Amino acid sequence: MAPLTSSRKEEVGRRNSGRVILPPSAFILSCALAAGSAQAQGWTPPRPVEIVVGSGAGGAADRQARVVQKHLQSYPGIPGVVVSNRPGGGGSLAYTFLAQHPGEGQYISTMATSLLTNQITGVSQIGYKDLTPLNILIREYIAVWVRNESPIAAARDLIALLKKDPASVSFAFSTARGNQNHIVIGMIGKAAGVDPKALKTVVYASGGQGMTAAIGGHVDVWVGTAGSAQQHMQNGTIRILGLSSPQRQAGPLSAVPTLREQGIAADYFAWRGFAGPKGLTAAQTAFWDQAFVKLVEAEEWKKELENNAWVEGFAGAAGTRKHLDAEFELLRKMLAELGVAAR
Repeated sequence: MAPLTSSRKEEVGRRNSGRVILPPSAFILSCALAAGSAQAQGWTPPRPVEIVVGSGAGGAADRQARVVQKHLQSYPGIPGVVVSNRPGGGGSLAYTFLAQHPGEGQYISTMATSLLTNQITGVSQIGYKDLTPLNILIREYIAVWVRNESPIAAARDLIALLKKDPASVSFAFSTARGNQNHIVIGMIGKAAGVDPKALKTVVYASGGQGMTAAIGGHVDVWVGTAGSAQQHMQNGTIRILGLSSPQRQAGPLSAVPTLREQGIAADYFAWRGFAGPKGLTAAQTAFWDQAFVKLVEAEEWKKELENNAWVEGFAGAAGTRKHLDAEFELLRKMLAELGVAAR
């Protein structure tokens, strides 16, 4: 097996070289122009908007959906917003449901890195080209944590255990093998000098279910979003060993060390956004461009970013599609190195 990428910094450089990242003013202008077209054609959701979530309650995707639900409720032209949790298949059941409603713009789904990795690993036949990617809303770093009672006090203790016996520690994550959490676990294994495939991993259908198991001591280490970890850290129930960010984060996580500063080359960020069914019209896509531009411009959104340990990273529909084209190729190479890409 080819060695897993040792430095996320190099990967981020390669990753950014393939992205189309417009300056904020350009995004706002392009989205505003598109929104004007949508208004001229008069499309608004004919029924309450349904936000489909590919995991159960309590996880990162569910939190993303419910925060956005709150902000979209008052947007002009939207008659209401409901959240529908459809867990299963590592998120693929939700994407399959979305694909069954072509052209119906009132259905949108949370979209994450797993949309690409599920296709690459063979978990799902639904890919981003089978949907209408609408935006990338935020970036998220990954947190590696243990419950307070764990004997693993720091990341160096974790590395020492893995060097002694790669299968001595159980890593848990959600919702499917090959996703952003699994990639970080592989990077940790590589930093310990062991084959990532030799690590003991447990996959849960939702972050809420898995974190409950980790806090209860049923698994040793949880690897998941920084936002979920932040909430449990503030409740005093967990100890975060490190973040996958290149530098320490602001706000409540400011005292948490990065994995890199502890000698573990595991810089990685995931992204989250929304997708619609395939076959949306230009007016429908433009409506959602306008709605989400309004959302991210709101002063309240800055508070949401801090409260959930999210990093601003908005891209509209056009930029998102170009990003996904490049991201798919990058992840395909990374997952082949991790040994989970479908052959």
